[in-house]
Amino acid sequence: MMAKGQTTRPTRWLRNLNAKIASIPMILIALVIFFGGSIWTVVYSFTNSKLLPRLKFVGLDQYDRLWSSARWIVSIENLAIYGVLSLIFSLVIGFVLAALMDQKIRFENVFRTIFLYPFALSFIVTGLVWQWILNPEFGIQSVIRSIGFTNFNFDPLYNQSIVIYGILIAGLWQGTGLVMCLMLAGLRGIDEDIWKASRVDGIPTWKTYLLIIIPMMRPVFITTLVIITSGIVKVYDLVVAQTSGGPGIASEVPAKYVYDYMFQAQNLGQGFAASTMMLLTVAIIVIPWAYLEFGGRKRG
Repeated sequence: MMAKGQTTRPTRWLRNLNAKIASIPMILIALVIFFGGSIWTVVYSFTNSKLLPRLKFVGLDQYDRLWSSARWIVSIENLAIYGVLSLIFSLVIGFVLAALMDQKIRFENVFRTIFLYPFALSFIVTGLVWQWILNPEFGIQSVIRSIGFTNFNFDPLYNQSIVIYGILIAGLWQGTGLVMCLMLAGLRGIDEDIWKASRVDGIPTWKTYLLIIIPMMRPVFITTLVIITSGIVKVYDLVVAQTSGGPGIASEVPAKYVYDYMFQAQNLGQGFAASTMMLLTVAIIVIPWAYLEFGGRKRG
């Protein structure tokens, strides 16, 4: 029996009841749209669906066709090149800019706005802008030649071997500002006493960043990696705006492959198979992140 005056604590599942009730619509939407749609896509990737979905199972035929397609292989190669370089340059440039901004420079708000402004633009606008900038007729190549360097060549969007790097330039221009802001927030969270102690001990600034600051910013780096990588997997707008997948199929990416097969070639089964491979890629990224962020922590 309870002692007089002792109040019962609410059971655990009744705590924050109002917040849990308010989250029900969001949970239902996530379950029905995201998980339901994902399962539906995976199931129909094993069918021979064409213009309309139909449950005529063909086993792994769609996946065999997918991985036998030169267009799909090119898109995977492009995504790998774009992804690796985008990750490296975004993190390096973003962190360097954040470290410079963290020095309490004058007009910091102005510079921060300038660097972040491209992220406010849509990828279509960014792609079109950089299509003009990289156009050999009136872009960078034309400007350099007009000042006397007549042999200068810079037309990445018209060269099959380097077209993906032209798309990379536009992607870095748009996304690096966001990375800088995330890194700057992490740097501003570092205790000033750590910097003072490193100066007293005579530790060089670069070594302080490398051995002390960056390890302390591990959660920021992990979150930034997930944001960048998820954007890399679904890159589509930049390619469509700049090259439409050309020259030929030189700048194809998986997201464009999915769109073309589902809405232009009217081959839903092939589009579903490619979508499933993209979903698998995202799962490979998100699951380790979730484990590192939540499952890997020691409980007190």
